[in-house]
Amino acid sequence: MEIFKNDNAWNEKAIVGFIAFSIMCFIMVADLVTGWVGTDLVINEFVYDSFVWVVLGSFGISGVEKFAKK
Repeated sequence: MEIFKNDNAWNEKAIVGFIAFSIMCFIMVADLVTGWVGTDLVINEFVYDSFVWVVLGSFGISGVEKFAKK
């Protein structure tokens, strides 16, 4: 598998950030749907904040690496 090699064209941090962002968006849509139905979707704040930090960290590191290349 090409992605697990040290010299590949994949940006693993961007992939992890995109997956975490997708999960956050899915949770937001699920929260909207359950609110529309009339029930509450209980999400632990710690779990949601963890996804936020993973997204910010992944995209932040990827952005710095993109502009810091010589």
